[in-house]
Amino acid sequence: MSEQWQMTNPEHALLKGALDRETVPNLWRHLQTWQPTALQCEISLAEVQRIDSAGMVMLIHLIEHAKTQNCHIMLSFVPQQLRTLFQLSNIEAMMAQHIQPLAGVNCG
Repeated sequence: MSEQWQMTNPEHALLKGALDRETVPNLWRHLQTWQPTALQCEISLAEVQRIDSAGMVMLIHLIEHAKTQNCHIMLSFVPQQLRTLFQLSNIEAMMAQHIQPLAGVNCG
């Protein structure tokens, strides 16, 4: 079991710490065995301290992994660092359907 991944219930999970090239290989080995049972699962990134392109790619693979098991992933508390990586990679539109809107935040 990975300390960076915690399932609070079948519909909610939490990722924490750094999601970077140092931590992603071990974390991904664990996540590949995850068998989602809900139709939708929210993954909170509120406790992610750092994320790089390896972390972004791992999240994309996790979304695809869940999709093959009929589970739709929604990311919540997406850090600005990750949003910037989505922009630089030209995948904002693709990822938009997987990002929970921030409640109560005025974007104006």
